[in-house]
Parts: sequence; structure tokens; C-alpha cells
Amino acid sequence: MIEIYSDGACKGNPGPGGWGALLTSGSHRKEIFGGELQTTNNRMELRAVIESLRLLKRPSAVRIYTDSQYVQKGVNEWMASWKARGWRTADKKPVKNVDLWQELEPLLARHHIEWRWVKGHAGNPGNERADQLANAGVPGASPPAP
Repeated sequence: MIEIYSDGACKGNPGPGGWGALLTSGSHRKEIFGGELQTTNNRMELRAVIESLRLLKRPSAVRIYTDSQYVQKGVNEWMASWKARGWRTADKKPVKNVDLWQELEPLLARHHIEWRWVKGHAGNPGNERADQLANAGVPGASPPAP
């Protein structure tokens, strides 16, 4: 089982933002992060999951921990309906961040994913580290502390 803690951060919303993730499997550990100059927190939350799943070389059992209800509910509750409606919401508006949802879709299909929501900033070590990495990914931020 691969465990992924993912998080996004934004300084202003929209504004400069970062994403980060901690991936673990047994004794293996990998940390990733990046950012964009003009983005939103939701886009960074999605990007953290996308970039994490991209790293996996073969179909895997994955447990993703996120403090983003937008990502978790988007995947588990809304995405199938959006797709069936041509990537439109129930009130016929275009889905926000559709480019990222469409990028995420084939990655989700490749893996067996279990989603776990965790409360942000509540002392969960994996979530706290993902938050540190996301903040380090904001353009102009300092590198993450070890």
C-alpha cells in the first residue's frame, strides 16, 4: 500500500500557490512540491494529487489523505455526474478547474484508491508535512526544512 498525504497552499486566493505531497511505502519515502505564480487553493490541492499519482510507475493500491473536501467529494461524489453532463455542474455551468479534473481522471482509473479526509492543521504528522511542502512550493518561498 502506498500512502500519500497531499496538500495545497495559496497566498491570496487567487495568488501565488504551492502544492506538496509526502509519499510512503514501507521504508520508502518521497517528498515532492511545486507551485504556480497565479492560481487558487483548489487548483493546488488537485495538482498535489495529480503529481503524486504521476510518480507511480505501475497500477497500485493507494491511500490518499487530504484535508480538501473539494478534492475528495469531487472524486467520490461529483466527477461522474460532471462527466455525464459534458463537464457541467447540475446548474449547467462549466465545472471549475475542468482541465485538472480531466488530467486526474485517467490517473484515478489506473490505481485502486482509498480516500481519507483528515482535518488540516490538527497535528497529523503526514498532513503537517504535506502542508510544509505545499508552502515551500509557493514561488519565492524558502525550501522546506528537513
